[in-house]
Amino acid sequence: MTRDSLAIVVKGYPRLSETFIAQEILGIQQAGIPYRIVSLRHPTDKKRHPINDRITGDVDYLPEYVYQEPMRVLRAWLKARKLPGYRRAVNIWWQDYHRDRTSNRARRFAQALVMAAELPDDITRIYAHFLHTPASVARYCAIMRGLPWACSAHAKDIYTSEDWDMREKLRDMDWLVTCTKANVEYLRQLAETPDKVNLLYHGLDFSRFPEDLPQREMCDGRDGTKPVTILSVGRLVGKKGYDDLLRALAKLPADLHWRFVHIGGSNDGKYKQLASELGIADKCDWRGPRDQKEVIAACQTSDLFVLASRIEQDGDRDGLPNVLMEAQLCGLAAVSTSISAIPELLVDGVNGKLVPERNPDELAKALELVISDPALRVEMGRKGNEIVRRDFSFYRGMKELAHRFGVEDQPDQVRGRQDGIITQPAAQ
Repeated sequence: MTRDSLAIVVKGYPRLSETFIAQEILGIQQAGIPYRIVSLRHPTDKKRHPINDRITGDVDYLPEYVYQEPMRVLRAWLKARKLPGYRRAVNIWWQDYHRDRTSNRARRFAQALVMAAELPDDITRIYAHFLHTPASVARYCAIMRGLPWACSAHAKDIYTSEDWDMREKLRDMDWLVTCTKANVEYLRQLAETPDKVNLLYHGLDFSRFPEDLPQREMCDGRDGTKPVTILSVGRLVGKKGYDDLLRALAKLPADLHWRFVHIGGSNDGKYKQLASELGIADKCDWRGPRDQKEVIAACQTSDLFVLASRIEQDGDRDGLPNVLMEAQLCGLAAVSTSISAIPELLVDGVNGKLVPERNPDELAKALELVISDPALRVEMGRKGNEIVRRDFSFYRGMKELAHRFGVEDQPDQVRGRQDGIITQPAAQ
């Protein structure tokens, strides 16, 4: 098997909300696989995670909009039209455009032209993160350049895409990995060759987390001087269900003392207003975007983690949020919803509580139970740490991915050296 030289196509790089992609890229780098990053967008976050500073591969930024770099797109077209797969790529794009007459579809083909024209000759495989727009660019470019391509699918990209689009991409690519069992089942129903679709949990790099669980104070919310700290980490977008969570918090008994800490980006104005209308604004701490070190520190000093994920009308949803795994690895009991792949991590009553989505009443009951029973929280957090270390190690997934990219004699980092990013699971 020949070792690949990769072009990794992503929506944007770097992004605070996609630490799992940065973690994988660093794993690819440490496995000795040549790569470069191809980004559809420039970064917009003001902060960046420390892990991004360790990634040394070249980054190519494609034109976000044709009008911003028209001459670059024109030069790319003049070169790409001479490639052997250009005509087939145009025909496929034209068929796609007839079914999806959007500026987005046109823009992705322009980006593919630029990528096909500018990609170095030593690239042997294209690998896209997300099955929607990045996979479209990867597919058109791969056809033009005559290269094999593969994909890693996640959540929104699957459930907001048209079946015909995913079916045809699955037909053209070599293989696809996705991060939940629910996704595997869904995509295998669309694939002409179901074996192309495989489960690959993102997992966590345990070396970034303290080995010992913090000693948390056994507060039960009855003492006003020792409120229980409830942490949530996530973008303030619909699928995260923060309006449901705020309504649940407002339903907690008046004599139960707590404080809510939120970490994450997007506009928090409407949520602050809702908290004010519900009479709980003085108990809410909106901290905005934070890097991963700060997220881990918040997990270490909180008592409980909550994420009220839900499925939106357009199908958008979480898969298996990394923040839930991170909270569990830090020994936090978790309260969340029984949608998508969250039950693949959380077992109700074992390492957390699961409630139906969009149900503030049931969410409030679960929160009250866990807030008022510190011994239960500690036991759930301990069990959660055990489950993550047993089943969700990044080492396992990276070992398989490295093999897919042609790494047979895997270097020490991929085999689990303690000084690398990829570490051996603590429990098998």
